[in-house]
Amino acid sequence: MADLSCNIAGVHGPNPFWLASAPPTDKQYNVERAFEAGWGGVVWKTLGEAGPPVVNVCSRYGSIDYNGQRMVGLNNIELITDRPLDVNLREIAAVKQAWPDRAMVVSLMVPCNEAAWRDILKAVEQTGCDGVELNFGCPHGMSERGMGSAVGQVPEYIREVTGWCKTHTDLPVFVKLTPNITDIRYPARAAREGGADAVSLINTINSITGIDLDTFAPEPTVAGKGAHGGYCGPAVKPIALGMVSEIARDPVTHGLPISGIGGIATWRDAAEFIALGCGSVQVCTAAMHFGFKIIDDLVDGLANWMDDQGHANLDAFRGRAVPNVTDWNQLDLNYKTLAAIDQDLCIQCGLCHIVCEDTSHQAIARSRGDDGRRVYTVIDDDCVGCNLCNLVCPVPDCISMVEVDNGKPYLNWNDHPNNPQGGN
Repeated sequence: MADLSCNIAGVHGPNPFWLASAPPTDKQYNVERAFEAGWGGVVWKTLGEAGPPVVNVCSRYGSIDYNGQRMVGLNNIELITDRPLDVNLREIAAVKQAWPDRAMVVSLMVPCNEAAWRDILKAVEQTGCDGVELNFGCPHGMSERGMGSAVGQVPEYIREVTGWCKTHTDLPVFVKLTPNITDIRYPARAAREGGADAVSLINTINSITGIDLDTFAPEPTVAGKGAHGGYCGPAVKPIALGMVSEIARDPVTHGLPISGIGGIATWRDAAEFIALGCGSVQVCTAAMHFGFKIIDDLVDGLANWMDDQGHANLDAFRGRAVPNVTDWNQLDLNYKTLAAIDQDLCIQCGLCHIVCEDTSHQAIARSRGDDGRRVYTVIDDDCVGCNLCNLVCPVPDCISMVEVDNGKPYLNWNDHPNNPQGGN
């Protein structure tokens, strides 16, 4: 069986599946149950300064449901832990002592001054945890206090605070990045310049998931009012993959360990993040939707796929997809595919014809066969190989995109004769 053991920035675990800093990692009871179920590690829910803890509201979550599937996207307005710091520290120490083989990373968020970071780091070190994660990502509640994404959106702040933390602790320092920024490379570069041992991404996306059309208030609604929150779940996975890929292939941050976060709900999701260079993957919404036992499917699925592919360990395929991610101007403009419809599989729903006729290139003809059945055929001369018919078809493998050898060499936009700046 494939070896799923994980080592990222000096933090070890029996598998790469960590629970992200969130409600599932808020207390000893939850984390021990997660470890009993088989999770390889956790990032303990974000700790704040000693003193009166933050106050959370009731009605903390809102969700997007789509096509019968619940919680495709989850919005939350919950803040960092509302439990006293000393209680959290005591429980972290107890869990780490009982489960020494599991990855224990502690998420932190304190005001943006060196003394505050120094003090909490010294306290956290006493727990025996394996590392810390600097929460520079939360887009709600704490950002209004000058923390969270208010720090993560300013590379200079990231560099400075990361440097403070590297000065005051020998623990591995993970920097959790906000997606609420134009170009993720700049905060990642700042984290590396500050000495970060790894980055974690993405944190949640600033959002309002819906408006109640009876009360005209955002959801979740608190006494008739609502606020923007953090969006996560399967719907954000494409954004997360894109940002992870930018860091993985940026010459400045290439090789910087990454803990991948964002919509990971299946073993396949995890494999995609690892293929883009991630050393571990963090899960939240899927656990909140289905419970801790999903770890069985995650571990078994990833191990079985690795065995089938001949990957002995995670390093065997980590980062394999990075060289295949490029910029649009490097794509081959002479590459050609055509749609092909398997008439034996076709159920004559006509959706391919409708979308091509209405919104694409009018490349699928409709006719009737001798037996009266509707027949849909591709007009090769008009097909541009856009993939839309393949994507909307409800029958697996009914429509395939077939590569056509047109005898033309590789040609990208930089060298294309239509480019007014060609050759530059």
